[in-house]
Amino acid sequence: MDLGDVDLTDLDLFTGGFPDDVFVQLRHEAPVWWHEATAHTPDGTGFWVVSRHGDILDVTGDAETFSSERAPGAAAGGTIIEDLPYGFASGVLLNMMDDPRHHRIRRLVTPAVAPRALAALEPELRARTAAILDGVAAHGRCDFLVDVAVELPLQAIAMLMGVPEQDRHDLMAWTNATLTYDDRELGARSAGSEDAAAAMAAYGSALVARKRAEGGDDIVATVARATVDVDVDVDGSDDGIAGRGTRSAPLSDLELLMFFNLLIAAGSETTRNAIALGMAALIEHPDQWELLRSDPAALAPAVEEILRWSSPTLYNRRTATRDVEVAGRQVRAGDKVTLWWASANRDESVFDDPFRFDVRRTPNPHLAFGYRSHFCLGANLARLEIRIMLEELLARFDRLSLDGPVERFRTNKHAGVKHMDVVLHPRSPGPAPATTPTTPTTGTTSTTEGRRHGR
Repeated sequence: MDLGDVDLTDLDLFTGGFPDDVFVQLRHEAPVWWHEATAHTPDGTGFWVVSRHGDILDVTGDAETFSSERAPGAAAGGTIIEDLPYGFASGVLLNMMDDPRHHRIRRLVTPAVAPRALAALEPELRARTAAILDGVAAHGRCDFLVDVAVELPLQAIAMLMGVPEQDRHDLMAWTNATLTYDDRELGARSAGSEDAAAAMAAYGSALVARKRAEGGDDIVATVARATVDVDVDVDGSDDGIAGRGTRSAPLSDLELLMFFNLLIAAGSETTRNAIALGMAALIEHPDQWELLRSDPAALAPAVEEILRWSSPTLYNRRTATRDVEVAGRQVRAGDKVTLWWASANRDESVFDDPFRFDVRRTPNPHLAFGYRSHFCLGANLARLEIRIMLEELLARFDRLSLDGPVERFRTNKHAGVKHMDVVLHPRSPGPAPATTPTTPTTGTTSTTEGRRHGR
């Protein structure tokens, strides 16, 4: 393959899944590769593609050199290939924000997803999972993505955010429309995506206003009523010493709205894809399903292998704040640098036989949750949801089988599954498989008809 013909901004390249063949070649021949702008590339600007595990650790471990916001003084930046305006998206969305403000806001939410809080939440999540699976079991088949994989993380994040449960499917439909590109190209908007963004903004603004007025113990109420330190200039009028200090201030309305949007998307979209693609892998590797049925000790490493295998977020971007060398290539200040997590999770120098799905794989230093300061805030919750789902599936079904190909969204940003039709094979009479609930790792029933979002 001629790398000059590769276009990672052509979304058709990703409709069948992650293009592993391209990234195998990149890791071996051009691990830090300059991607020229093409007709599909937003902003008409090229970008660096970093594909190896170690190089990605180096970049993400140096947040001062590689910013999640922008280059110094730039009008735009962010963590996707397309530049987003500074002060509206970059610098405002938590995942497009640098420290110290990123860390200060992040601390507001950390207690809600800490291991102790999630341990208290587990019985509720297990009861909800049981209800979801019992509902689809009665039909003998389902769209596993829509009816199962979507439901648990969506219900969980709605509960943690204080969102009325009956509103959750509207939020998911709006999120799908804004994150996927079935009707547009990178950098473009469509009537559908703009309508969805407007509806989400109206809903989020109303929710934030209500939480700010009424309070509560959910995440949105906590953040809406909180204050964080803000860096300010000190003029030295009292002691004659000028410099920098801090004052306490609430988050802006825009920050709160963007935070709401991020929680809905990150709290549901990535985990649903991990659950769906993990189940698809178990269907395609029935020996691994049987291993889980017979060995409860395999559940914890299985969760990590599902995360590595699915790699729900395919890439993130950083922007170089100074001239720097990465793996022998000269990166200039202002250059876009894309980090391909899905490629790192197949790096042959890190993972033995990386294209083998192995629920007992250990060690498993995958980067499905990112690294360092922007390590996924909801990692513990995602792990818990995947584990509970595995346990409850194993308790009910001898196996599942695909009833057609897995249908994906057209996007290069997420491992987006649109539909996954399966046949359910109930567990045969006899002793239940040895899948007693395990200690958490670190860290409303519906049917397919009438609710196939995106179709």
